[in-house]
Amino acid sequence: MKEYRDHYFLKAKRENYPARSVYKLKELDGKFKMFRRGMRVLDLGAAPGSWSLGAAEKVGPSGLVLGCDLQTTETAFPGNVIFMQEDVFNRSPAFEARLAELGPFHIVMSDMAPRTTGTKFTDQARSLELCLEALAVAEQWLLRDGSFIVKIFMGPDVQELLQPMRKMFRSVKSFKPKSSRPESKETFFVGLGFKGSCTTAGADATSA
Repeated sequence: MKEYRDHYFLKAKRENYPARSVYKLKELDGKFKMFRRGMRVLDLGAAPGSWSLGAAEKVGPSGLVLGCDLQTTETAFPGNVIFMQEDVFNRSPAFEARLAELGPFHIVMSDMAPRTTGTKFTDQARSLELCLEALAVAEQWLLRDGSFIVKIFMGPDVQELLQPMRKMFRSVKSFKPKSSRPESKETFFVGLGFKGSCTTAGADATSA
């Protein structure tokens, strides 16, 4: 088991990513083909920055990634990434202004996770709360036909997330990347084809 974990940890170090989580995003995109050049991406729970870096590679210099997290990060980001230290539950006027300036987005993604307590049901409940807040942000800031990626600690209340997602997206899929630790309870849900009406910004990105 330790060798399995070390493989992705060492791979991230070799490839200059701050965390192994980037390979989860790469697997998700390999499966669902969500990212395109020129897209705008909102990354919730972005620190230390691996998902933002991975998304920035996919969208290229003509695209943009806006990342935020309660924690700061020392990761050096390329020019197409903006990182802000921010509480998603209590967004500042400055961050709301950035959302209005840069949004709506083709992809909203959340790798947010709660501070674990060791109590399974507590951790699952807190994870669900983060997912529902990420979904609320996605509902407000996604472009029509956009995609939503969210990590959840699986528990008995998962339908509280899946039911609204199924109403908001044409398709909802679950996926556990190979790069997730086998003992982890995390799963990723992907919403494809947002049914909302945001169509004003960033719509020039290629959809091919």
